[in-house]
Amino acid sequence: MSKNLSHLSYRQGIEKNLFERMVEAAEATGSAETPEHVRALGRESLFGDAVTLGAVSAYDFLKAENAHKKVFVCNGSACLCAGTQKPLHEKLLGHFPQEEIGHICCLGRCHEGGAFQYEGHNYSGQPDDALDHLFTTGNGRSRDHYEVVSILQPAQLTAPFHGIDAFYAPFKGLLNKDRDWFAAELKASGLRGRGGAGFPLHLKWQSCRESPGPLKYIVCNADEGDPGAYIDRYLMEERPHSVLLGMMVAGWFAGASVGILYIRAEYPDSVRVINEAIEDLRAAGLLGLDILGSGFNFTLKTIKGAGAYICGEETALLASIEGQRPEVRVRPPFPTVEGLFRKPTIVNNVETFANLHAILTLGGQGYSRIGTAQSTGPKLLSLDSHFTRPGIYEVAMGTPLRDVIARAGGFKSSIKALQVGGPLGGIVPVSRIDDLTVDFESFRNAGFLLGHAGIVSIPESMPMIEYIQHLFQFTADESCGKCFPCRLGSTRGKELIAKAREDAAFKIDRELMADLLDTMQFTSLCALGGGVPLPIKNALEHFDSELRPFFQS
Repeated sequence: MSKNLSHLSYRQGIEKNLFERMVEAAEATGSAETPEHVRALGRESLFGDAVTLGAVSAYDFLKAENAHKKVFVCNGSACLCAGTQKPLHEKLLGHFPQEEIGHICCLGRCHEGGAFQYEGHNYSGQPDDALDHLFTTGNGRSRDHYEVVSILQPAQLTAPFHGIDAFYAPFKGLLNKDRDWFAAELKASGLRGRGGAGFPLHLKWQSCRESPGPLKYIVCNADEGDPGAYIDRYLMEERPHSVLLGMMVAGWFAGASVGILYIRAEYPDSVRVINEAIEDLRAAGLLGLDILGSGFNFTLKTIKGAGAYICGEETALLASIEGQRPEVRVRPPFPTVEGLFRKPTIVNNVETFANLHAILTLGGQGYSRIGTAQSTGPKLLSLDSHFTRPGIYEVAMGTPLRDVIARAGGFKSSIKALQVGGPLGGIVPVSRIDDLTVDFESFRNAGFLLGHAGIVSIPESMPMIEYIQHLFQFTADESCGKCFPCRLGSTRGKELIAKAREDAAFKIDRELMADLLDTMQFTSLCALGGGVPLPIKNALEHFDSELRPFFQS
């Protein structure tokens, strides 16, 4: 059934795809989940009412329940640990009735907390008088500021942008090179995907290149909404051309003519800045047909998401673009063989594409000399508001985690653990910080996960049992619902923790919890249900004395 829907969606074309029409319907009337919209969209697409309703009901910003919300408060892990959201909610009640206040996750304002979205703009760290001014006049300063520090010299991902001509010179030179030569350069670089899985880039790109078919796609996954991680937001808003160049290189190498950036609705400034950068490329003659007389045709397009964390999973993202419900697809076939519209597709995240400029300028071998033998190149980390100098830090892979913390001035408050890599990342007690270096192997061997490398600090004042409940709740809220282990397991876990917190006489059976976590880890279709057991197991192991009162002895 889903294959047939993919083919139907393909016939509609990418320029005015079904998903974008769903988003436009919601922007015009507040929700796409109305009988009128569902029938019209289902008739246009030939999907029918049931399939269309199933799709629109999966997104926060398309749902009928959010149609009349006027302000959305971030409920991500970083804001939770910052302790800013309850006071913010109380302040908002002075301006809006409760029914007009919604929730959103995450706005990428993890460096200062107090984050919310109002009239399509993000705000954070606002004092009371600024809030009053914003809601009475409609005018406010949404621009934020955070540290951007490169421990790596010379800087690569955070290097200044000196204009299109200079920045794209290596790409112009590439157009005259042999693709087999570049395949060897990619392999020599050792670049691994920065979305969390760390899969070798050259294998993914070569797979798409070798897949038969006249039409292929390059998709940038800019919907990775891990709370604590604002790396993608930084790159899209401050270094947009690094991302676009990487996509253009992928298109040239694989033989694709269309690049799509699927950007989170929670990042409105990213959508705006990327669109402006694409227009600059068109004006410079670097997009379109027969680019610089090379015979290479390539266009770029942005698609704004609609609030669904699961779209950070590549196959759910592809289903979303097609206008289908964003559910995880069983693999194989992998997207490089059967991706968007069931055509060969390269899907990489924002930071992965941003690394291609360094490979072009340094060469594969030069790039590989940054970092370790198995984890090469530069890596960005994002530090939350508990650090003295929160912000984006660029390091060479293999840098001691302690060195990053020291460069950030340490912590402003007493911290007992770090969650690295989003809600599916491991929980690292502060006693283990000195054991870790910033690379995939160090974290994996220690029983943690580097992931996207966003860091959320868990303060001493935060009960670990509350944080575990938050992780289960997050997974239950964001599950696509396709597989039972994730959909039901996260809900049952949340209920067990909630009951133990509410009823002192109730104790959680440790064996039952272990079985639940193992079932989710080993049988879930994707890393949402399969990943959340890791931080909970970490907490149970490293904070046993704190959690013991909630479990059977």
